[in-house]
Amino acid sequence: MKDIHKIIKERILILDGAMGTMLQRYKFTEEDFRGERFKEWPVPLQGNNDLLSITQPDAIKEVHKLYFQAGADIVETNTFSGTTIAMADYEMEELVYELNYESAKIAREVADVFTEKEPHKPRFVAGSIGPTNRTASMSPDVNDPGYRAVTFDELRIAYKQQVEALLDGGADILLVETIFDTLNAKAALFAIEEVKEEREIEVPIMISGTITDASGRTLSGQTAEAFLISVSHIPMLSIGFNCALGADQLTPHLEVLSQKSEFATSAHPNAGLPNAFGEYDETPEQMADQIKEYLDKNLINIVGGCCGTTPEHIKAIADLTKDYKPRQL
Repeated sequence: MKDIHKIIKERILILDGAMGTMLQRYKFTEEDFRGERFKEWPVPLQGNNDLLSITQPDAIKEVHKLYFQAGADIVETNTFSGTTIAMADYEMEELVYELNYESAKIAREVADVFTEKEPHKPRFVAGSIGPTNRTASMSPDVNDPGYRAVTFDELRIAYKQQVEALLDGGADILLVETIFDTLNAKAALFAIEEVKEEREIEVPIMISGTITDASGRTLSGQTAEAFLISVSHIPMLSIGFNCALGADQLTPHLEVLSQKSEFATSAHPNAGLPNAFGEYDETPEQMADQIKEYLDKNLINIVGGCCGTTPEHIKAIADLTKDYKPRQL
C-alpha cells in the first residue's frame, strides 16, 4: 500500500461525501432495515444506517463505488454510530463488532478493486468514528450541572471495541469525526493509542471537529485554536472540521488551523445549511465555488463533503482541486 503520508505531500486528497444522504435515495423501509435476520427484533430499526452494512450490503458497496468513481481517494466506513453507546438505542450493543467489521470489509473490497484498476491513484478506507449521542464534559440535565450521562472510561471501552473491529475489517486510517466535545474525542484517541500499542502497529489518524454556531466554537465551547492545542499531543495525519456550517462559514476556522497546525488540514463541510424540510439545496457548482477559496488561500490537504453532499458534489470538488498544490506542511 502506498504511504498516505507521502501522497499527502504531493497532492490534495479527496474524501467522499455523505453516506446518509445517499442512503435516503433508496427509501429503505422498516422491512429493508430488518432483512431476514432481524425480522423479529423487538424495537424499530429504521434509521439505523450502520445496520445496512449487514442487511443491505450491496447498497453500501454501491455508495462507496460511486464516490470512488467521482474521484475520492478516501471513503469512510458506514460506522458513524458504531459504538455500544450509540447502538443502545436499538438494543444492538452485541452487534457492534460485526457492524464495524462488515462495514470496513465492504469499503476495503471496493477500494482494492479501484486501486487495482488505477495503481497510480491508490484508494484508502477511513474507519469512521462518530462522537456518540452522549457528551462527557457537559451535563444533559440543566438542574444538575455536575451530572454526566457517560464517563471517560465508558467511552474509551466503547471506542476501543469499535477501533479493533475497524482495523480487523481492513481500515487503513481511523477518522475521529464530528467532534462536538473534545473529551469524547480524547477517549477515542486514547483507545486508538491503546490498540496501537497492544498490536504494535502504526495507523494514520484523522481528527475532525465541528463548529456548531456562528461564534466559531465547538459545542463544548472551544475555539478552533483551543481544539487544535487540546488534541495535538497525538501523532496524527490531519486535523480539520466537518459538518455543521456550510463551506464558506468554515473558512476563518480553517485559516486558524492552517496557520497553527504542523499536521495536514482537512475540511468536509455540509452542502450549505438545511432548508425547512431538512434537505440541502446547495448545488455541486455552488459548493465547489466556495471550496475554491480554501484552495486559493492554500488552506487544505484533504477535502470532501458532509451532510447533503453526493457523488456529484465530490466530482465537482475533485475536478476543481486537481489544478492546485496541497498546503505545505
